[in-house]
Amino acid sequence: MNQDQFAGFGLSEEILETLRLLKYEAPTPIQKEVIPLVLAGKDVIAKSQTGTGKTAAFAIPICEKVIWEENRPQALVLEPTRELAVQVREELFHVGRKKRLKVPAVFGGFPIDKQIQTLKQKSHIVVGTPGRVMDHIRRDSLKTDKIRCLVIDEADLMLDMGFLDDVKQIMDSIPGRIQILLFSATIGERVKQLSDAYLSEAAVIEMESETETAHGIEQAVYNTGSEEKYQTLFRVLVREKPSDCMIFCGTREMVNVLYRKLSKDGLRCGMIHGEVDQADRLKTIEAFRDGRIHYLIATDVAARGVDFDNISHVVNYDFPTNKETFVHRCGRTGRNGKTGRAISLVTEEEERMKQAVEAYIGETLPVVECPVPDEQEIRSFKNSQRNQTPLKVRKGAALNKSIMRLSIGGGKKSKIRAVDIVGTICNVEGIGSEDIGIIDVRDSLTYVEILNGKGEMVLEALQSKPIKGKLRKVRKTRTY
Repeated sequence: MNQDQFAGFGLSEEILETLRLLKYEAPTPIQKEVIPLVLAGKDVIAKSQTGTGKTAAFAIPICEKVIWEENRPQALVLEPTRELAVQVREELFHVGRKKRLKVPAVFGGFPIDKQIQTLKQKSHIVVGTPGRVMDHIRRDSLKTDKIRCLVIDEADLMLDMGFLDDVKQIMDSIPGRIQILLFSATIGERVKQLSDAYLSEAAVIEMESETETAHGIEQAVYNTGSEEKYQTLFRVLVREKPSDCMIFCGTREMVNVLYRKLSKDGLRCGMIHGEVDQADRLKTIEAFRDGRIHYLIATDVAARGVDFDNISHVVNYDFPTNKETFVHRCGRTGRNGKTGRAISLVTEEEERMKQAVEAYIGETLPVVECPVPDEQEIRSFKNSQRNQTPLKVRKGAALNKSIMRLSIGGGKKSKIRAVDIVGTICNVEGIGSEDIGIIDVRDSLTYVEILNGKGEMVLEALQSKPIKGKLRKVRKTRTY
């Protein structure tokens, strides 16, 4: 298989070039099934786990179909959590970058006024949590009259979290015929009721068994007593030396306790659960993705659906209380043909649940003797935690190489409009409208992306070229 298979879907050159830069080697099984259906305008119900490429399965065709000239949102993506909204928004933004698509994310925990200002500008695809999306619809800050595609992502989690009424209200608020795409790890009774009511003629795609664990995952169980559990964990980590590790706990309280203990022992770690401040949760996730921390301690709900590349180890510090959760946790490692380790600490009280999991997945989890590292191993491990490793190359880095983002002093308060920016930049010799990317006009600042490696040329020209009758302070700023 090779990347040329994406061309077989009839995608535009802008999307194909972006996929090449994002290193999409070949379509995954779910992408092969879903992309043609979405491009053809079909409703889709897809059962697929996280890590199968399902976000790109809807992001690619949606970005392909969106018309840049239309100012109002043409697609709406619903996510159950803020972390997922941020993650999926980033994927859509990257895929639609060469088409200059604007993809705002709206969710609770952040000022709604700023989101309203963003939605007043040209927006092509909106990603959000149901509660905040419904809030914007009620305020008329999110216009739904041009929306022709609605994505309900992680539907089982969304309904488990009590968003059914909001989802229905959102669906009913969009006028006219819309295409609906529903993605879910499991198809339970509530998801089935929703799909029966709104997607009676949808194409149904089922990618894998709920009990299937990845072939590249090596399992290991360490029996331990409740009192010795942390000591067991620390010994295992010293022996395993994970490069990037997710550690799952059953409660928020245990996440807090484990975070304090591991931090005290010098490990670079972070934690996410429902009571951690939203901004801190997002910062922790970014730190884990960048490689500034190597251990992420989490509850199942906080981590559900949030996707990470190259997790070497998953640790069940508290053994899961249901069988599906075990499969979901372990599926965080061993992705995309890579190998991974799933380690479970099991107390006497959890033995029965372990046996139930073994019956569910159809294999016996091997019990391993707990290693006892010597003083030198422990010292070496702790020393390694003090060394800062190089930051990881983030998705989109290759895409950013040919794009420069400029900040321009002046915005809405100076009555600057996007057309003023385009007009000025297009007067720079050698620059055309195809070289201008996303423009974001704020109150006192304007951000504009210059494409095709022409950023330095524009930056230099704007030092002496007035915008709206006045020279503005123009500088290079951070890309996404």
